[in-house]
Amino acid sequence: MDIPWQAILAALLGLLVGSVSVAAFRVSQHRMRGGEIPESEDISSDESNILSVLSGGTVLLRKTGEILRADATAASFGLVVDGKLVDGPVKDVFDKVVETGNAVQADVEVPRSNLSGASVYYLTVRLSPLPRERVLLAATDRTEKVRLENTRRDFMQNVSHELKTPVGALALLAETVHDSAEDPEAVRKFSSRMTREAKRLGRLVTEIIELSRLESPDALGVGEVVNVDEVVEEAVDRVRVTAEGARVELVAGGETGTQVYGDTSLLMTAVRNLLDNAIRYSNPLSRVNLGVSADSEVVRIAVVDEGIGVSPDQKERIFERFYRVDDARSRETGGTGLGLSIVKHIAADHGGTVTLWSEPGRGSTFTLVLPRAFPAGRYPTSNEKEPS
Repeated sequence: MDIPWQAILAALLGLLVGSVSVAAFRVSQHRMRGGEIPESEDISSDESNILSVLSGGTVLLRKTGEILRADATAASFGLVVDGKLVDGPVKDVFDKVVETGNAVQADVEVPRSNLSGASVYYLTVRLSPLPRERVLLAATDRTEKVRLENTRRDFMQNVSHELKTPVGALALLAETVHDSAEDPEAVRKFSSRMTREAKRLGRLVTEIIELSRLESPDALGVGEVVNVDEVVEEAVDRVRVTAEGARVELVAGGETGTQVYGDTSLLMTAVRNLLDNAIRYSNPLSRVNLGVSADSEVVRIAVVDEGIGVSPDQKERIFERFYRVDDARSRETGGTGLGLSIVKHIAADHGGTVTLWSEPGRGSTFTLVLPRAFPAGRYPTSNEKEPS
């Protein structure tokens, strides 16, 4: 079939426009995140010595705003755009220093790029006037510190909220049992609920402690060769009663004899949490499958359920602490919202990852992907055991 020359021309024009657009965007980003601006010749030896001993992002300017020197770090922070000090809070601080003649320190937020919705750098900038009508700017990056502080604050708020629920329920139930002392049926009913809330509280505290331990740098310690068969067998055994109680069929299979490096107990916890999550969100008389597969580099442990599934907007948050796909259902079954977060941390500590495929109403597949102990071309030493 002949293709009209007009279509070919349109396609070529489209490619040209696209290429020019990409090139323009990259040039813009390069300008915003480029390397060092060439040093002006109008810099004294004293100024050069000061700049040489400063770390982080530094910019030397005239009071007119002309940049005499900006290092690569300052450019990467976006403090300098097209050879000028970026408009916004940093420029406002500079203007204040020029106006008052006094040194100023301020915490500012600078966009990481010129794209809409881009994240920001959290910087502490210090600007000080110098002789010869100069101003020195030094920036320190606080982004990681702010992120960790926000994470800690959110975690503490979530923990406080989650603990209040079972504690409050236990207090109310205890009061109800006391008031119903003359009614044996009511005592049995409410004491049973007290037991369930107490178990949920105990599990929540245990998982909070486990998650805190996993977030420490040395959580894994010294790894050892772990037989995946043993991990799977133990995990399945620990959730079998839960599956029977939920009337969910549990089936395990796949490749045998695979091994990974790591901690047997942590890996068992990760697989058990995946199974427990699958059972929790499955309907009665459905099935949860666990399958092991491997290639020359990695071992995959997949847990497949026929449950309610996860919507696209929930997939981005599914591994967050205390996040629940169905809050009411999770509370009813005793879920804490920490299980998948623990799985994610365990996978990361073992150099692996955990992935999710899911569609609402069609179930979910969580896959724990771990580096194989003996990848292709790698043979065990005398102290290691070959895969069976």
